[in-house]
Amino acid sequence: MHIKEAQKMVDDWIQKYGVRYFSELTNMAVLTEEVGELARVMARQYGDQSFKSGEESNIEEEMADVLWVLICLANQTGVDLTKALEKSMEKKTKRDSQRHKNNSKLK
Repeated sequence: MHIKEAQKMVDDWIQKYGVRYFSELTNMAVLTEEVGELARVMARQYGDQSFKSGEESNIEEEMADVLWVLICLANQTGVDLTKALEKSMEKKTKRDSQRHKNNSKLK
């Protein structure tokens, strides 16, 4: 699936089942909440915390939730995520093409 298809899929779902998008500010708060849920799982799976009794990793679900809300925000604000990612890749390549290769901390 391409990013543009994902944006359309989310928009179609919202139109069919979601009634309408939450406000941009509400979705920003929801995105923050979802990132926190992903952080909790990461801390337990890769960090020093342990899972609580009965709790298990759902890292894929949490990442998908973050992506869902980010796509909602892109749709609401008219951002083409394909173009935005391409632009970001160009910027990072121009700015960082040698930076990380020359970082002794990464060797």
